[in-house]
This record gives sequence, C-alpha cells and structure tokens, in this order.
Amino acid sequence: MRSTSLLLCSVLLSGCAASRPVAPSTAPADSTEASLARITVVHGGAGPWVVAGYRMGQAALQRLGLKAGSFDLEVAHHAPAKVQYTCIADGAAAATGASLGKLNLALVDEPDPSRVATTYRRRSTGDAVTLRPTASFVERYRDLPRERLAEAGREVLALPDSEVFEEVH
Repeated sequence: MRSTSLLLCSVLLSGCAASRPVAPSTAPADSTEASLARITVVHGGAGPWVVAGYRMGQAALQRLGLKAGSFDLEVAHHAPAKVQYTCIADGAAAATGASLGKLNLALVDEPDPSRVATTYRRRSTGDAVTLRPTASFVERYRDLPRERLAEAGREVLALPDSEVFEEVH
C-alpha cells in the first residue's frame, strides 16, 4: 500500500511539473487549475507574487522560442532577500523548469525593491528578455495578508500581461 501511494504521488507530481506552459489569460478553467497546481508543487502555494513570476516565465519562454525544461535557458532573478520578491523566482521555476540544481536559475541579491527584475537568456544565441512586475502590480499586491494570498494569486493568473509585468529595456 505504501509503495503504491508513493508511486501515485510521484506520477501526480511529475504530471504537474512536466506540463507545458499555458497562456493564462485565454486558458479554460481546467488549465487555470493545472497552472495553480504546477505553481503550488514548486512553491507550496499560489499567491500573487509567485503567480506573477510564473506568468513572466511563460512570456519569456514564448519570446525566446523555448519550451519548459530547456537546458538552453538561464534565469537570473534580482531581488531583495524578502519573501514576496523572492517568490517570483519560484514562479519562474514553475513555468520554465529552471532550477538551482540544474544551475540555470540564480537568485541575485538586489537590495532595492524598485529594481526587482528577472532576466531570461537563451544560452545558444545570447538572446535575452528582462521582465519586472509593473508598478501597479507592486502597489496592488504588496504586503497582502496571508488569508488573501490564494484569492489574489487566482486573480493575477487571469489579468492581462500588461497589468502584471513589463519588459525592461
């Protein structure tokens, strides 16, 4: 029984982690649930900041022409060592498959919260895109009480990209 349960958990978790990116703003409800599940497997919850990181990671993959899990991707998240800002890195990991263990995800200390940004780079070409949460996103979702996080994360999954993040030039 125990080995069957472990096998079932393993299959369920790998199914969530290996799924391909979904465009949340046009996704049907079951895709929303699958996205929230993928985020939760990586992060332990799906609050607004991790969902923003997930959305940013999806957009970056599309712009760079890569699929989730690609070893050609390198992600560097610049943020203060404060929970809501670092949550974005977990969202990037959930969307892209980048990880500390694969050495293609890095958290770079950036003490200034106004300079939070994530750079996604395609190693083979050097092409890169840097994305950051919009000022309106930061203002709207900064320091939410814990009991509002899940509701706010679901809300962020449905917002247009332009309300969640912007490209840094």
